[in-house]
Amino acid sequence: MLDTGLCRLRLDPKLFWELSLVEFTAMTGAFAPRPARFRRDGLEMLMRAFPD
Repeated sequence: MLDTGLCRLRLDPKLFWELSLVEFTAMTGAFAPRPARFRRDGLEMLMRAFPD
């Protein structure tokens, strides 16, 4: 967490120690929307397009 907060996010140490765990987690992008997962119909479409 120290490496991420102080080095990667370049937070001021005072700000880093004042953050709640939820705030820190949000800053790392953990709550960002994820892309849709690959589904069976997508696989079947690829299998038809590339039958080899």
